[in-house]
Amino acid sequence: MKEREKILIRASWISIIGNAILSTLKMSIGLFAGSLAVLGDGIDSATDVVISIVTLFTARVVSRPPNPNYAYGYEKADSVATKVLSFVIFFAGIQMLISTGKSIIFSEVRELPSIIAIYVTILSMGGKLGLAYYQFHQGKKADSSMLIANAKNMRNDVIISTGVLLGLVFTFILKMPLLDSITGLLISLYIIRSSIEIFWESNVTLMDGVKDTSIYNKIFSAVEQVPGAVNPHRVRSRQIGNMYMIVLDIEADGDLTLNEAHEIANGVEYSIKNSIENVYDIVVHVEPQGKHHQEEKFGLSKDNL
Repeated sequence: MKEREKILIRASWISIIGNAILSTLKMSIGLFAGSLAVLGDGIDSATDVVISIVTLFTARVVSRPPNPNYAYGYEKADSVATKVLSFVIFFAGIQMLISTGKSIIFSEVRELPSIIAIYVTILSMGGKLGLAYYQFHQGKKADSSMLIANAKNMRNDVIISTGVLLGLVFTFILKMPLLDSITGLLISLYIIRSSIEIFWESNVTLMDGVKDTSIYNKIFSAVEQVPGAVNPHRVRSRQIGNMYMIVLDIEADGDLTLNEAHEIANGVEYSIKNSIENVYDIVVHVEPQGKHHQEEKFGLSKDNL
């Protein structure tokens, strides 16, 4: 846990510093060069600074120990922060959509942007690519949806900057400043789309779901490897941070002693942990084999997988 906290904090600080430099550079050059697309790209990088500050704060929160109010600890703060990030990104996209839309609708007279806008965009693409790779690598290492979402956002920034670059090139070739505004409009729509994707992805963990549903096949296969354990059902799995919490029912011979049934349950637990990484806790409920059990509202069996 301490190592994970260190990774989150270090990645957040690197993201804050890197994006602050790129954002300041792009917004300054965007204003100086008269390019709405570059200015919008700089505003998007400014939101990345806000996002990184949120991840830094969240890194402190997730390391807090459990208490009576939060018996499972604060690991889900990672998912909550991801949800917040989606709103920040969405707001930035809407703001950019409004400003570029006004420029196009009201046909504001604009001069051709300065050539320096192209150079700063190329520099931005290199910087963002490096930051995105670093955030994604650290996110995988710490199994953090928050860092991975941040990395995806920065990957989108590279695509955005590519669009800005192409827009600027065609603006200079065709001598049409309007193309710069149109590029900014398309970028704003792409930012909004990305925010919606991140929003929906974060719903899975917050609603006690799992992103990788193949985990259930692994659970059923693990139970089948344990002698005496049959008919796994009412299987439930959810994620808290980067850890799985698994609950399931199994059936065993009703004539077994309590100790024997306990050994089978332990065998199921060990088999599942050997099949799935990052399992924090498993609860196995043993029922007499063949006894009727009511249809439950929650959980999965092999029949309804």
